[in-house]
Amino acid sequence: MVHRKLGNKGLEVSSVGLGCMGMSQSYPPFPEEKEMIDLLHRAVDMGQNFFDTSELYGIYTNEILLGEALEPYRNQIVIATKFGWDIRDGKVCGLDSSPETIRKSVEGSLKRLRTDHIDLYYQHRVDPNVPIEEVAGIMRELEQEGKILHWGLSEAGVQTIRRAHKEFPVTAVQSEYSMWFRESEQELLPALEELGVGFVPFSPLGKGFLTGTVKQDATFAKDDVRHSIPRFNNPEYLAANQALADAVGKFAEARSLSSAQLALAWLLKKKPWIVPIPGTKSLDRLQENMSAAYVELSEDDLAKLEQLLSEIPVSGQRYPEAMLKMTGR
Repeated sequence: MVHRKLGNKGLEVSSVGLGCMGMSQSYPPFPEEKEMIDLLHRAVDMGQNFFDTSELYGIYTNEILLGEALEPYRNQIVIATKFGWDIRDGKVCGLDSSPETIRKSVEGSLKRLRTDHIDLYYQHRVDPNVPIEEVAGIMRELEQEGKILHWGLSEAGVQTIRRAHKEFPVTAVQSEYSMWFRESEQELLPALEELGVGFVPFSPLGKGFLTGTVKQDATFAKDDVRHSIPRFNNPEYLAANQALADAVGKFAEARSLSSAQLALAWLLKKKPWIVPIPGTKSLDRLQENMSAAYVELSEDDLAKLEQLLSEIPVSGQRYPEAMLKMTGR
């Protein structure tokens, strides 16, 4: 598996990472634990070394899964997890990035992940009640203590990233970015390039939409995250956006690629410090996603693809209002 560097602090990871959230929440049905452990073992065997999780995913269960599956490979891999939540009695009660909660969170994640250090520790969402400089200060302390090696921010606004980076250099920022959500190109990517910070796009396949498997009459279970997202739960938006999925599919097929391979290769071509983290519970899809690192898109292909994408408007918000309010702070 080819690798890329995230940021300027020496973190090297697989060019395509593995988002593990869907193994425990948001995308039912959820397979048996053994099936996912086998999949994670196979991922390492194929050269995958970058695994993304959070204390939030399944309320600790995803970290526990990764801890059990990846402990034998700990020195070969990079684990990213996240903090920033007030979790009580198995329920999320809001945001909390206070120093005491961060310290409690890191100790819990270390235990669940069966490790003595976290390679990349993200603030999952910006807490408006705690100055980002204070959060950065705690990250510095945790690095000095050897409990984390790098830190990052998820869904943060550019000014917050700048303030955080000034206090203690940020290695990576995570946010949504794909062919059907390109807001990051406006301010975020230029800022990250200027600062020397890596970028980790989540939902690089549009929560499955860009793979062509979500049809315009699709419905989603209540425990499926897409049930609450306007782009998926509004039939008019879903129907209108089919033009994008269809166009991507035809463009990919003409080049003997899958839609997923094309969507990931497009992201990888954008910047050499971009590392997408598609999620999957399937070995076939894992292999397909990882193979995108070897896809070579010509400049002519890229120009035609950009022209194609520019002609297709995208309908609907990517999050419900409550979740939108937690981004870009």
